[in-house]
Amino acid sequence: MRRKIIAIIGDAKIDENSLKDRLAFEAGKAIIDAGYRLQCGGLGGIMFSACKGAHSSDKYTEGDIIGILPSFDANTANEYIDIAIPTGLDIYRNVIVAGASAVVAIGGGSGTLCEMTNAWALKRLLLGFSNCDGSSSRMAGTKLDTRNRYPEFPEDMVYPVTSAKEMISVINKYIDKYSRMHEKITFGV
Repeated sequence: MRRKIIAIIGDAKIDENSLKDRLAFEAGKAIIDAGYRLQCGGLGGIMFSACKGAHSSDKYTEGDIIGILPSFDANTANEYIDIAIPTGLDIYRNVIVAGASAVVAIGGGSGTLCEMTNAWALKRLLLGFSNCDGSSSRMAGTKLDTRNRYPEFPEDMVYPVTSAKEMISVINKYIDKYSRMHEKITFGV
């Protein structure tokens, strides 16, 4: 059975030792500790901190950290990326990042919001850190539209979390239940 991939998304630039830096590091480490793989946009900020945290896990093995890069240049990946996938798609690669089994937002601006809405449309499990500024806190605890993505989960939403431990708890609870895949756009159905 393939190991599930969890995407971490958020600010491309953050201050070292800031709350977002610590949250991303702890989230990345927790993802690998829990037996998942980590996926991100492969660059700096939240992506760098999450990858650094993932790399620090005692359970880390080469191949655990995947970067979906906006350029054609694999050399733009941060130093902790094991598998660099240069797409040349610029911001359009966000839908690929959002196609992971679960997507976790930490802060972020419009790019993060784009990834969150893509994850929502793709019927992915979506979590947002509510204790830092940005798109993650604005969307945490909300439904991104009126779609009934999972009728059996009336609580379906951007699940709000405030720690890596809480994040893993929500992921472990729901990841196997959020198994539907986007098939196509339908109208009136």
